[in-house]
Amino acid sequence: MTGQPTAYVRMADAGDLFISWRWENDGGAPGIGVVPEEQVVAAVRRFAAALPTTGEAGLQAALTTGELATVATEEALAGFLSATFLPYQLAVRLYELHVAGVRPRIRIQPSPRVAQIPWELIAPDSGVRLVDIAEVSLLAPPGIVHAPARVGRSWADARELPVVAVLDPRVPGFRADSALGSVLGRMELDAPLTKLVAEYAGQDRLTPEVSDPVAAFRRTDVDRVWLGEALRAGASRLLYIGHVTAAAPDSGQSESATMHLACTAETLGFAPAQRDHRPLSARDLLLGTYTLTEDPRTGPQLWPIPSRVALIACESGGDLRFGEALGLVAAMLTGGAELVTAGRWALPTDLAFQRFGGAAPDSRPLQDAVCAIDTAHERPDPVAALNDWQRARLAAWRASGAVEHSPLVWAAFATVDAGR
Repeated sequence: MTGQPTAYVRMADAGDLFISWRWENDGGAPGIGVVPEEQVVAAVRRFAAALPTTGEAGLQAALTTGELATVATEEALAGFLSATFLPYQLAVRLYELHVAGVRPRIRIQPSPRVAQIPWELIAPDSGVRLVDIAEVSLLAPPGIVHAPARVGRSWADARELPVVAVLDPRVPGFRADSALGSVLGRMELDAPLTKLVAEYAGQDRLTPEVSDPVAAFRRTDVDRVWLGEALRAGASRLLYIGHVTAAAPDSGQSESATMHLACTAETLGFAPAQRDHRPLSARDLLLGTYTLTEDPRTGPQLWPIPSRVALIACESGGDLRFGEALGLVAAMLTGGAELVTAGRWALPTDLAFQRFGGAAPDSRPLQDAVCAIDTAHERPDPVAALNDWQRARLAAWRASGAVEHSPLVWAAFATVDAGR
């Protein structure tokens, strides 16, 4: 939409939380708000308690007794988050635009302390969520976007190129039922994600090339060398479904976040080996082989990142929780991406929904989310397309209350946009 009102919302931690906003395209007046520290701490703690944690007990609690597991408790939590984080003057202006039939964009730069809060969910009024009345995305850190060495890639120039897909790779040394085992489980021909892969393969737009779509999953050859070759050959998008090990926020080392490909322990890289496996770290993607070889190449040279990236993994967007974001999202943006969709928190698998949450046996909330994100990344306006899907999930959640429609998956994903 040309001239769509756009609010830029920025947050800063300084004991209290400072929230400022400004509008483009005659959206409204700028403003600033302050949230007392004790309110911020209480809200962050309450929301974190509703999220899944590692282990069966943590998953079961999130899917059964956590505040995101039932419509009534989730609505109460959303209202509490709105009362804490949405400044009154900004809420009033959003309401005025909503009444006028205008859906603005809200582009948010959260502070590290509140990076897991899903703004899409917050409820400025009874029965209304922010995603109902606005298009919501995250702002990429300006220091990354405007870095002199960054060469951004345009979707318009690359949209016909292949989709490079790393789909639940086999991690050397880890069984399918282990901590770094299968995310998707056994794939069948009638599964939503298998059908999506078959569609790309039929259009000659899938890397790796496969005749059987099931063969695209759980591969043993999709290591960092393969990934670099596939990206350098030209790609429109990168779709990664697998495991991410996020750095602990109190470590101060966001660059140590890792993706788990099919790399063996003998593979050259910065991350320590784990059994027979060496993960690919954000530091690798940023520095390449600097200090590791006599003739080093930078990360963007080895892995030129395409315009759009989907990182479907637990807390794949975890670097936003750091004051200096140098994790996987930052590495993708530095490597050339203009847009990255990543997870804010740990994602329950489809099997977890069925086993611990009592979801229908044929429900596949995680696969459905992957398909929706992938479809959105094919659209001219991926943020609006993804928000449309989130609105549809919210409607299903309100109507049925079924745990498979819970925001535990569909609200976990945020899109970081490096555009103006």
